[in-house]
Amino acid sequence: MSFVSDLKIAVVCSSNMNRSMEAHSYLAKKGFQVRSFGTGNNVKLPGMAIDKPNVYEFGTPYGTIYQDLASKDRQYYTQNGLLHMLDRNRRIKSAPEKFQDCKERFDVVVTVEERVYDQVMDFVEAQNNIDSNLPVHVLNIDVEDNHEDATLGAFLIADLISMVRFT
Repeated sequence: MSFVSDLKIAVVCSSNMNRSMEAHSYLAKKGFQVRSFGTGNNVKLPGMAIDKPNVYEFGTPYGTIYQDLASKDRQYYTQNGLLHMLDRNRRIKSAPEKFQDCKERFDVVVTVEERVYDQVMDFVEAQNNIDSNLPVHVLNIDVEDNHEDATLGAFLIADLISMVRFT
């Protein structure tokens, strides 16, 4: 593998459900060392009404969320793609993770929206880890939170990571 594949990469969205997981899946298939995270207070998925999202704690297994939504309305959540997305997610890892709870060091952190970038930067700056004194590159690529754009965003993130070279 190339030097780039030795990079430790984190991909971060708000809920660790769609954009970060699509990129996680694609980068892992390309041989990258990657983990994915969210930065929100909770994991939020669209509900049957716009003002009533489905809200879960980080760490709630994807399988549990899948079963919860399927029991609420299997046809609705199949049609809008959430059950397919959760099925993909549970094949990659067990549950959504919160970036701010991770102690692992990454070489590159890619966020998928400006608000998430700001949250990651706040966290990284607050860590002020003088012991390691190692750089982390935090990059943002704005990706709309829908299935199609998440796929395109994963391709763009992979292209970006493939172009990163360190001296």
